[in-house]
Amino acid sequence: MYVKLFERGFYYALIMMLICSIIGTLLGGLPYLSIIGALVISLILGMLFQLYRPAIDKAEVGIGFISNKFLRLGIILLGFKLNLIDLAHAGVKTILVAIVVVSGVIFLTYNIARKMGVNKQLAILTASGTGICGAAAVMGISPQIKVSEDQEKKKRNDEVLAVAIVAILGTLFTLIEISIKPLLHMTPSQFGVMAGGSLHEIAHAIATGGAGGAVSLDTAIITKLSRVLLLAPAALVIGIWYQHSEKKSNTDGTKQKLPIPWFMAGFILASIIGTFVPMSQGVLDLLVKLAYLVLGMAMAALGMTVNFKAFVSSGKNAVLASLSASVVLLAFMIVVSKTFF
Repeated sequence: MYVKLFERGFYYALIMMLICSIIGTLLGGLPYLSIIGALVISLILGMLFQLYRPAIDKAEVGIGFISNKFLRLGIILLGFKLNLIDLAHAGVKTILVAIVVVSGVIFLTYNIARKMGVNKQLAILTASGTGICGAAAVMGISPQIKVSEDQEKKKRNDEVLAVAIVAILGTLFTLIEISIKPLLHMTPSQFGVMAGGSLHEIAHAIATGGAGGAVSLDTAIITKLSRVLLLAPAALVIGIWYQHSEKKSNTDGTKQKLPIPWFMAGFILASIIGTFVPMSQGVLDLLVKLAYLVLGMAMAALGMTVNFKAFVSSGKNAVLASLSASVVLLAFMIVVSKTFF
């Protein structure tokens, strides 16, 4: 759907989502809410907007546009958070762990979910959020899942549900890991690797890594960003896999285009620019804040379109699948951290 930028409904949507994103950013900076994160808070605020239906109706023309285009822009800007030199300094071990975690957890979560009767779209979105980087991964992988127009609403519900699942479980496992820290007898580096390798959102890794001190925090961030770096190749692989798996249902004989996530190329380009083009840390921080502001607007737009009945009825098995995979992941990262780091 193409939106005329001069339509009043577009500006209604823009203002509503900007409000949600700014409030989400402010609340996400508070001590007890930082674990949840600004993106999930923006999503919840967008859902609350549905209580005042006239506002949604006025903004409807812009909601779909913003949730789609702003999502891609936010993911691109998020690339400035990735410093490729820092990732290279982290060493081959960290990158290998990230590859094993991302591929293994996506495979495990997806297959558990499918065996429990979860639909394919929700299963892969939940698996991606669990394996890569939470809400940002769900939103980054979602454009690769091509559906017909009549399935778009259901897909949006699946996106919201997947985001909610990884946010809730990520917060739960953040509290668990901080609680069991004294029992693990890990060095600060080992604890950081465990946190960055096992938790879903960057906010979760920061909260947990910070509990182990400065070294632990830095290690957790680098390990987590190693997983974030794999968002681009994962989007390409999942897009090709999803298209191939759906080929049998394509009965009209038309040849589908290869699902290349061009906005992910922008994500990689932004990380290259942020790493090698001289610019102050203040400018980089500003670009990352802008990324979260734009992504917050996309999340709020998503929250404004969710179908609550579908949200409640289809989530239980997806939660159990992600929970099972998260338990396996935590156990795996404890062993890997203590053995190799």
